[in-house]
Amino acid sequence: MEGHCKARHSANPRGRVPRRGGDGIRTFAITLLLILGACILISSNIPLNEGCLAGAAMRVKDIARVQGVRINQLMGYGLVVGLDGTGDSRQSMFTVQSVANMLMRFGVTVPPESIKVRNVAAVIVTADLPPFVKNGDQIDVNVSSIGDAKTIQGGTLLLTPLLGPDGKTYAVAQGPVSIGGLNMSGGGRQSRNYPTAAMIPRGAVIEREVPMDFVNEDKGTVAITLNQPDFTTASRLAAAINAQFGQGAAQAVDAGTVEVNIPPEFKGNAVGFIARVEELTISPDSVAKVAINERTGTVVIGGEVRLLPAVVSHGNLRVEITSAAGSAGAASSPASSLPQASSGPVSGAGLSPAFRPAMSKGQTGSLGTGSLVKLGGGETIDSLVSALNAIGASPRDIIAILQALRAAGSLQAELEVI
Repeated sequence: MEGHCKARHSANPRGRVPRRGGDGIRTFAITLLLILGACILISSNIPLNEGCLAGAAMRVKDIARVQGVRINQLMGYGLVVGLDGTGDSRQSMFTVQSVANMLMRFGVTVPPESIKVRNVAAVIVTADLPPFVKNGDQIDVNVSSIGDAKTIQGGTLLLTPLLGPDGKTYAVAQGPVSIGGLNMSGGGRQSRNYPTAAMIPRGAVIEREVPMDFVNEDKGTVAITLNQPDFTTASRLAAAINAQFGQGAAQAVDAGTVEVNIPPEFKGNAVGFIARVEELTISPDSVAKVAINERTGTVVIGGEVRLLPAVVSHGNLRVEITSAAGSAGAASSPASSLPQASSGPVSGAGLSPAFRPAMSKGQTGSLGTGSLVKLGGGETIDSLVSALNAIGASPRDIIAILQALRAAGSLQAELEVI
């Protein structure tokens, strides 16, 4: 054995790795089969509803919020001054009266009927008051004209109190407004954004704080609210919290709320406990949903929305969804001699782009006489929309067909018109 090793070493003086023979190939094949078998065994132990159907894992802080932590909306009435003759006219009587009242506060008495200024515009100022802001913090404000001003570009907002729903002042706003766009008139009229709506970045100063009560001191609990209520997601969230902090730590109250007991080790440290909960990951569940916009012809499909057998006749178009597989994506139009699609499930209804008629928004589409779309059982909305696009169906045709399928019970999803 020793001599054999020396002989092999001497035959390979440069240290090259010798080629593997038949034994090496067989060893590699056996190893590959063992790895594949292990993968199949592991995947077979994953429940279908948790592994294959569940979405990607997301942090709790990305899909939920702590109940009691919220924004508050503020609003105020003010004046924008310094406009280049583009302010409100005398037809806006509230602007004239506001200017007179402002001058009176400074000891200047002027009859309202004698005020003729076009460099002032009355505006409504709005802002969102974030949670946990402190006195002296600054927030953005939006400024919108309520009179007949042409533009408030280049103006300055005078000191404006921002009130909450309770009538108390929570912030005051002041500063130069910015419309963030371009407004030109004359022969080359051009306008971007809205010249009568503007904003002031960090234009308001917080004067009053809003307390946030996010801990139920009597029960020692914190409530987590889902951004999109769902019973399955709420149950998964409660299970994840119980797995981390012990059984009974959390309970799903309804589809949108999970009540969590603060553990003894986190008494007096609710912030640290909430931070730990927010870092947990779960797979949120989602319902099958189709959103359509008739104005733009947009169809948004959420998830694998499948179709049950049905037949829809819409004008010259006929849609057949059969229970037998094998005819998925078939589209034909005898009058226009469109070719048949392939028999297997395909994307785009099996038609090449050369056979897809051009179509603009609002047209009825080049459907021809007796246009036909056939889909096999278990096909998705994606296949149907691709087939309809392939034969030149208009957005209105597609939306009408989807609505008819939903009414007939073939479309097993929530249909929302936006």
